[in-house]
Amino acid sequence: MTFQVTPFIMLDGNAKEAIRFYESSLEAKIVFTQTFGEGPQNPEHPLPNEAKDRLAHSILKIGDADLFVADHFPGEPYQSGNRVQICITTPDTGTSERFFNALQQDGQVIMPLQKVHFSPAYGMVKDRFGVTFQIFTQRK
Repeated sequence: MTFQVTPFIMLDGNAKEAIRFYESSLEAKIVFTQTFGEGPQNPEHPLPNEAKDRLAHSILKIGDADLFVADHFPGEPYQSGNRVQICITTPDTGTSERFFNALQQDGQVIMPLQKVHFSPAYGMVKDRFGVTFQIFTQRK
């Protein structure tokens, strides 16, 4: 079983600015970016205008390591303590379920582990120590 652990920086509307800073200061290379507006839209829940240009996800390569950077969705609680999160990428839903269930013991589910447009099983959980983990299952 192989999985990857990646730091994930969550910002409040200035992720694009942070990426430009990391490009110049850390020689980061942009691998991927997607704004909330570029993602699939749900007509039952229209995307607010202030969310369209915010980054939903980005992947930077710094040396051999990945760094994820994104903006919080407008209206979600934003605290300086949840700015840096850990994203665990797994190869299958069974591993994701096992990690997610273990981390939620005495913790708090932020987003239930579920199928989303970019993953067969994705969820967010804050463990009992206050560390937020994103569990991301790769598509096969």
